[in-house]
Amino acid sequence: MTDAHAEPGHPAVKERPATFTDAVAAEWIKIRTVRSTFWTLLSGLVVTIGLSVLLALVFVSAWDQLTPRDRLQFDPTAYGLVGIQFGMVAFGVLGVLVVTGEYATGMIRTSLTAVPRRARLFTAKALVLGLVVLVVGEIVSFAAYFLSQLIFASKNLDEGLGAHGVLRAVIGGGLFLTLIALFALAFGTLLRHTAGAITTVLGLLFVLPIIGSFLPGDLGQTIRKLLPSAAGGAVMGTRPSPDVLSPWVGFGVFALYTAVLLIVALIAFEKRDA
Repeated sequence: MTDAHAEPGHPAVKERPATFTDAVAAEWIKIRTVRSTFWTLLSGLVVTIGLSVLLALVFVSAWDQLTPRDRLQFDPTAYGLVGIQFGMVAFGVLGVLVVTGEYATGMIRTSLTAVPRRARLFTAKALVLGLVVLVVGEIVSFAAYFLSQLIFASKNLDEGLGAHGVLRAVIGGGLFLTLIALFALAFGTLLRHTAGAITTVLGLLFVLPIIGSFLPGDLGQTIRKLLPSAAGGAVMGTRPSPDVLSPWVGFGVFALYTAVLLIVALIAFEKRDA
């Protein structure tokens, strides 16, 4: 791009357009320097690990009173990762804030001036958010797993990483949180309003399963399996159950939901004014 305001006698300066690498670098600077990122990730870490440990302690203390059927159905890995089902709120909030925070402050105009190609900017946002949450999510998932298994070991209920499906479930916990953040990013882009996007995301993740629990018959059971949180959370189970999809099928369903939403969000982002 040629500088129209170049001084007489001096050659016009050509501005180098922002590359995808530049966009990623800028998004990385933004996400790590905004205070809300640190506090949101910290709250997600505390809630996920804290609840997993707390519920493991409660379960162990009540073990002697459980029926044989309840003991047989016990999944130490899934139970040790149960905090993720609550900690995902924080990661969803982060996904929303990554984009709505810029709309609230007007920073989105600056971002679009620096990176006018909206698809490039949106992809960079999604990539940086996804990588950050993936790293933190895996740390959180493994921490929750190891701490809960230490507690279960007091009753010889612990399950090692080498057991069938355990490593996949623990890694799947971090992958699930990553999709949650990207799922929320899509709604943040579509709605451009923090409260509205967070309410929508939480409604889909928490309220829909409650409504689904009242649906009768086989149709109700099928719908419950396909709901976002149930489908995505299936990857953290190690015991087959008629109430949930198989691990990778469920994760694939949630990934498909997320991909479709991201595409729709990108289309809206490219067509609307900042």
